[in-house]
Amino acid sequence: MSAISTSKSTASDQSGDFDLVRRALTRDADAFRTIVRTHNRRLYRIARGVVRNDGEAEDIVQEAYLSAFTHLDTFRGDSSLATWLSRIVINEALGRLRKRRRASDVAATFVQEAQIIQFPLANRDDPERGMAQRQILQLIERATDNLPNLYRIVFVARVIEGLSVEETANLLDIRPETVKTRLHRARHLVRTQLDEQIGPILLDAFPFAGRRCDRLTIAVMQRLGFPE
Repeated sequence: MSAISTSKSTASDQSGDFDLVRRALTRDADAFRTIVRTHNRRLYRIARGVVRNDGEAEDIVQEAYLSAFTHLDTFRGDSSLATWLSRIVINEALGRLRKRRRASDVAATFVQEAQIIQFPLANRDDPERGMAQRQILQLIERATDNLPNLYRIVFVARVIEGLSVEETANLLDIRPETVKTRLHRARHLVRTQLDEQIGPILLDAFPFAGRRCDRLTIAVMQRLGFPE
């Protein structure tokens, strides 16, 4: 994409952000709904990347929206609306961590099918493949959760949410070089964990049982002249 087209795209995005904010300030319900639906996925992933808990991440995002909507008049467009909201989420999430540490509340985190990394949905007629995908997903989530906070937020922003180096640096208020360094370290830590655990799971990576096995068996038997 050329610099001119990128500039036009950025200007268009800013215009759209300002229009949504202007409408929301007039209590336009559709504007609020559009903002929430547009940014839900990114904000949830970022929050969960910090606190490593599905339910708490949802609560953080809700609180962040309420805080943002209460202070919408402070949005100046220095960054995109997405970045502005993401910073509020990060601050809320880090605040939760500080409270959790002060209270020494270290309850275990239970991962319950948090869709932080998208895999192709398994066919309902292919439960074995679906199980293998869920196992791999859980391993990746666990490896991500085990990252130190310093690296985990960068990993979530860059790898899971797909932000650019510049966007991540702007979001976290750090240098692009720092983003690259932390991402490199995060990838190494995740890869190390997966290397240790992925072997047994790969045995099920190309499952062939259940209905798939039955279907092929019937087809072969029929071709051999043995009707089922």
